[in-house]
Amino acid sequence: MRKTALAVLLILASASAAHAQVVVYDPAVTTRNAMTAVIKEYLLELQTQQHSQLRRMAHRLSMFTDLGKYRVTQAPLWRIHEFENPDVFRFARDYHAALNYGDHAGSGYAAVAQAVLQDPAVLARLGPEARRALVGPMATLEVAGGAMITGTDETGRVRFNGRRELRAIEALDQDVTNGSLEQSMTAILDKISGGVLIGARQRQARTQLLAAVVEQLAIDSKRTRDTEAATINMQLTTWRDREAANTAFGAGAGDALRTWRQP
Repeated sequence: MRKTALAVLLILASASAAHAQVVVYDPAVTTRNAMTAVIKEYLLELQTQQHSQLRRMAHRLSMFTDLGKYRVTQAPLWRIHEFENPDVFRFARDYHAALNYGDHAGSGYAAVAQAVLQDPAVLARLGPEARRALVGPMATLEVAGGAMITGTDETGRVRFNGRRELRAIEALDQDVTNGSLEQSMTAILDKISGGVLIGARQRQARTQLLAAVVEQLAIDSKRTRDTEAATINMQLTTWRDREAANTAFGAGAGDALRTWRQP
């Protein structure tokens, strides 16, 4: 009995092993696996090409040429008015200091500007026409003085800040022309950001100087207009009162001739 049972177990084990080795072919699964393999091969090739392109794009220009040739040597420095020497400027030291460093309060301009006598009592005694004829030029002087104070302050600040910006530009020049290949893309972008910041500051300074020039032109236009208006008014007054003026002039001249005696 034991031999018979052992033989039956061996037969059943052989049948199970033979059944597991049967090959099953499914055309749909085989086609799907083949397409998946082809697609993965294309993706691998595309990623390899992208990696090579990115590495070529990441190469710095310093790998192909010397960046030192793009540097500007001996850039012109900002010059200041040498007001420390008393033999050069004796009466305009404060104004030259304002041109060097700025003067928001306008004390440097006030030290060299001619003051205008303003007496409210005198203006109150004048007639409306005379007061208007006097107030107009005085207003022009005040506007011109304000523009001069603003222009002087902005010029001094631009000159003072320009010397510091020049050092920043020189440092950025050295960093940009650095031929090190170990700098990352982030470092290069930081350099670009620094250049954009310096350019924005310089554009702001140019805008301020242009505004000061426009103010000066506006004041010159107003002064020219006032001069022409005064000339026209004098001509119109001459045409309007010429008969009375000629009569009074003739009468006065005749009376002077009649009453004149040898001393």
